[in-house]
Amino acid sequence: MSALGEWVDEAGRALGLDPDAINVTELLDLTRDVAHGVARPAAPLTAFLVGLAAGRAGGDAAAVARAVGVVRSLLAERPAGAADGG
Repeated sequence: MSALGEWVDEAGRALGLDPDAINVTELLDLTRDVAHGVARPAAPLTAFLVGLAAGRAGGDAAAVARAVGVVRSLLAERPAGAADGG
């Protein structure tokens, strides 16, 4: 397991999270797209918002996927070149 995978597993367990609900690739892809499509500081804030929404919706892998889908829909609706670069 990579250092990243070990950290996510360790931090997730410490926070009482189900490791199966944490799709690292999906979340990193989302934050990359937000950073490039909105602004770099929006990436970690969006990850927090996704986690908060998923937690309120039950906190399982499906809730995370639904929250990611909502954010992806918002990104798709943004006009090309809408990123502010900061």
